[in-house]
Amino acid sequence: MSAVTPVLDLTANSIDITRQLCDIESVSGNERAVADAIVASLVGAAHLEVIRDGDAIVARTSLGRARRVVIAGHIDTVPVNNNLPTRFETIDGVEYLWGRGTVDMKAGVAVQLKLALEVSAPEYDVTWIWYDHEEVQESLNGLGRLSRNSPELLAGDFAILGEPTNSTIEGGCNGNARIEVRTFGLRAHSARSWVGHNAIHDLAPVLARLVDYSPREVEVDGLVYREGLNAVGISGGIAGNVIPDEGMVHINYRFAPSRSAEDAVAHLREVFEGFEVTVVDLSDGARPGLDAPLAQQFVRAVGGTPAPKYGWTDVARFSALGVPAVNYGPGDPLKAHADDERVAVEQITACEQGLRAWLTTA
Repeated sequence: MSAVTPVLDLTANSIDITRQLCDIESVSGNERAVADAIVASLVGAAHLEVIRDGDAIVARTSLGRARRVVIAGHIDTVPVNNNLPTRFETIDGVEYLWGRGTVDMKAGVAVQLKLALEVSAPEYDVTWIWYDHEEVQESLNGLGRLSRNSPELLAGDFAILGEPTNSTIEGGCNGNARIEVRTFGLRAHSARSWVGHNAIHDLAPVLARLVDYSPREVEVDGLVYREGLNAVGISGGIAGNVIPDEGMVHINYRFAPSRSAEDAVAHLREVFEGFEVTVVDLSDGARPGLDAPLAQQFVRAVGGTPAPKYGWTDVARFSALGVPAVNYGPGDPLKAHADDERVAVEQITACEQGLRAWLTTA
């Protein structure tokens, strides 16, 4: 007997749509049910062409507008931890929708789905994208898969990613590098340590360089990005009575989008000169993109003062394709992935109002 496809009621308000989406569990790798529900809710819309690639869904208008915008969001979440089903709660007079995915980032997806269905004649042609596997390794990312399989679907004059930003605009993103710095020694019995060489002890100057390092604050196209260089893991040791012959510090570097990924690696090799450095992950950042005419119109429609995005997001994929992109979505990013993940319902409404105003006003 085949499973019943969950039903989304996109005539409901965006708060209730958020709850509907969140209550369809979609931890990375288990997005099929929510993807099926999204497709079923859109296939009857005459103004949309719906395309599916695995569990990534693209819905496009083709109205002959002079410009095209791309609005995207991921449909997967990190694992659930006793935070489904969703519920409403009020804290200090603010009403929240509580539960996994409410912040990262099904509230943003709910707003996008509602507008995709209701705004049938936007000022710009719109490509809506909802994709899978954002919360896991880059090789599985649904937006990355679309960019490889059908890069024309990501083409546009401007892009918006619905990452949580408290319903304010955050431009671009920092780049991200992870490296391993290793030291090598000679094993010996710890009772006769002088005949060996302790590789863990040799990590001390690596840690000292990290302690002494002063991260930059870099202005890029009017936004100030804060960098960070930090040890995020350390390993070594064989047994309680053996001098270790290898030690390793796992280091994460968040670098401003004024630096290329290659420049970032060159900087890390300079900082840790004299040590073996292995790059294990590397992603370019994205410049703010706020100098694009469509971005400026978006800022005027939404209001507020744009801020930088300190973390890495998929706006970098659009930037790599030459599409200026910003982050804009409901939810406090500090609550993303938290066990008490919750979104202020007023932010969901504010995000919908901002996007709707921009899509319907020249």
